[in-house]
Amino acid sequence: MNNVPKRSETAPEHRWKLEDLFADQSAWDKEYALAKDLMKKVAAFEGKLADPNQLKACFELEDELSLHVERLYVYANMKHHEDTAEPTYQALSDKSKKLSVETGEALSYVTPEVLSLADAELDAFIANPDLAKYRQTLEEMRRQKAHILSKAEEQLLAQVGNVSQAPNTIYSMLNNADLKFPKVKDENGEEIELTQGRYIQFLESKNREVRAAAFKAMYDTYGKLKNTIASTLNANVTKNVFYSRARKYPSVLEMSLYGDNIPKSVYTNLINTIHQHLPLMHRYMELRKKLLKVDELHMYDLFAPLVEEYKMDIAYEDAKKTVYESLKPLGEDYLNVLQQGFDNGWIDVYENEGKRNGAYSWGAYGTHPYVLLNHKDNLNSMFTLTHEMGHALHSYYSDNNQDYRDAQYTIFLAEVASTLNEALLMDYLLNKSTDAKEKMYLLTYYADQFRTTVFRQTMFAEFEKIIHEKTEAGESLTPQDLSKIYYDLNVQYYGPGMVVDKDIEMEWARIPHFYTSFYVYKYATGFSAATSFAKQILDEGAPAVDRYLGFLKSGGSDFSINILQKAGVDMSTPAPIEQAMSVFEDLIKQMEELTK
Repeated sequence: MNNVPKRSETAPEHRWKLEDLFADQSAWDKEYALAKDLMKKVAAFEGKLADPNQLKACFELEDELSLHVERLYVYANMKHHEDTAEPTYQALSDKSKKLSVETGEALSYVTPEVLSLADAELDAFIANPDLAKYRQTLEEMRRQKAHILSKAEEQLLAQVGNVSQAPNTIYSMLNNADLKFPKVKDENGEEIELTQGRYIQFLESKNREVRAAAFKAMYDTYGKLKNTIASTLNANVTKNVFYSRARKYPSVLEMSLYGDNIPKSVYTNLINTIHQHLPLMHRYMELRKKLLKVDELHMYDLFAPLVEEYKMDIAYEDAKKTVYESLKPLGEDYLNVLQQGFDNGWIDVYENEGKRNGAYSWGAYGTHPYVLLNHKDNLNSMFTLTHEMGHALHSYYSDNNQDYRDAQYTIFLAEVASTLNEALLMDYLLNKSTDAKEKMYLLTYYADQFRTTVFRQTMFAEFEKIIHEKTEAGESLTPQDLSKIYYDLNVQYYGPGMVVDKDIEMEWARIPHFYTSFYVYKYATGFSAATSFAKQILDEGAPAVDRYLGFLKSGGSDFSINILQKAGVDMSTPAPIEQAMSVFEDLIKQMEELTK
């Protein structure tokens, strides 16, 4: 199947059923007209929200309108993703985006007006039984109130909004458009231009000279622009400090965590607990050195394959069966929903001409979730399937147990359910494997996820913390400072078994996430929480499963940290990270056994 089929040539059983959202175009048009009519009613409540009855009616209208807009938006964009070159749905997608923006503008007065009420009035609303359905919304507004400024100051900050995008915009133009990398010789001695996309492919080469050359070329290129990129990163940090001070937060870190209501201790605790477990990372590096049979392990050896590429051909039907088997620890109810998803048109399976690449889980409240895949018959795609179904079932349980307003979970929680499914699939495959080569392949695949998702992201999180604290203390950050901080962290994280090449000191310059400050720690906490859940489920069985299903059903009905806590994963303590580390240690032990 070398030629990618057209959309019309794909089998119906491998396509998602978007008609479950809208039967046809005329149904979409009808709902669009309805949303437009509802939007006209929004303005009637302006200036009246101090009255609890008016506020309730306004919130009810907001929910009704938002749900219509969400359904219209999701359908139009998913239709567009089936074949992005198809002009009809390109236009429909644009139409739905405009509607979404108009809705946001129409409702934009609601939050500021509620926030302009006195604290006592807000407290009375929170305690009012007639507004019980909106308690979480009102409590969230009450919490934000401390950092909302006067009307004039808010208008001023809004005008600064475009300017504050500058560091990110400039960096991304530089990084994606203007940076040109030299040519590097591949395994066959052919000169190939290095690009961001090809870099990891070069680092995965079996030929060490190819890896070293790509590594050097990458960081030499960034090194030539170190003053410019240091300026953009500095500007971004300075912007963050400006906002945190303007909005009266103790620090940028606390401002960044405030949205999800995450205590600062969760962040510092992650870094401290990982520091205590760095000897495990160092041990894994020693093992890497041994497996690669090299005298010295260099930074460009981190992606080199440790075992011969183990080909696992897994057809989609087999992938579904394996995923189903691996999720049996989650119990009958979960498996029934999973099977519904497999059987009833939730999933768009294969690539077709013009289809959006990658994979995601999406949907609108009130109908089942949808999953877009571009399935290939390999191990990666099987992990993608279980990952996306983890998201889908999280949404399913959340939507079926929460009101519309409380069903949406935060980004802090989003990756837990998907990563938990991956952990259970990995456990299942490792226990089932009888082939030493296959087992080694799986173990290195999993160990590298710990390295990249927990250790590396925590190192990034620590780098962000250091550079913001220095700026807040009035210290300068020269390109040399940034490089030294970054280099020293690499030495600390990778340990004595690794030769930390000088070039790596420029890696900070190629991490776009540093422009979405204090975000990357969520990868490490999400992975740790999921691994902790998986360990509890495999060790305890039913009681842990009940707690976990409770987590899935909670949606966004409480603050993220509380939802996890109730389910037995307390991210404000080291326990979940320590449980994840014990799983990592077990992987290393198994690898050491196999290399004896």
